[in-house]
Amino acid sequence: MKSFRKELWFAVPARRAFINITPAIEECLRESGVSEGFALVNAMHITASVFINDDESGLHQDFDQWLEVLAPHEPVSQYHHNVGEDNADAHLKRQIMGREVVVAITEGRLDFGPWEQIFYGEFDGRRKKRVLVKIIGE
Repeated sequence: MKSFRKELWFAVPARRAFINITPAIEECLRESGVSEGFALVNAMHITASVFINDDESGLHQDFDQWLEVLAPHEPVSQYHHNVGEDNADAHLKRQIMGREVVVAITEGRLDFGPWEQIFYGEFDGRRKKRVLVKIIGE
């Protein structure tokens, strides 16, 4: 069995963003040499997310607006966590969007359903953060 590990780093200049990281994960898969197995992709920061969905800009706007209704950034005083900080909403948004995804690898390819892509969700940007890619298989 082969095991591959790589960290992908992101520096998002905005507070929130959704980035399609599927090409980077596919490159990791090529580097790994695994043709049958699993890829784990997880955010290594508690104010960021990794999730699978459609790469459609309207949907991403809907996510952003929906998350802001569920966990609005302002006023920061509404959150107990924000004593000396301003990112409580980012922790809540990450909880909703999830920490990681696991994707099957079949015949050397990520085994997706129609329209599925892997995204990095940033909810408290403006500093470097990382995503772990762990690929295991034959």
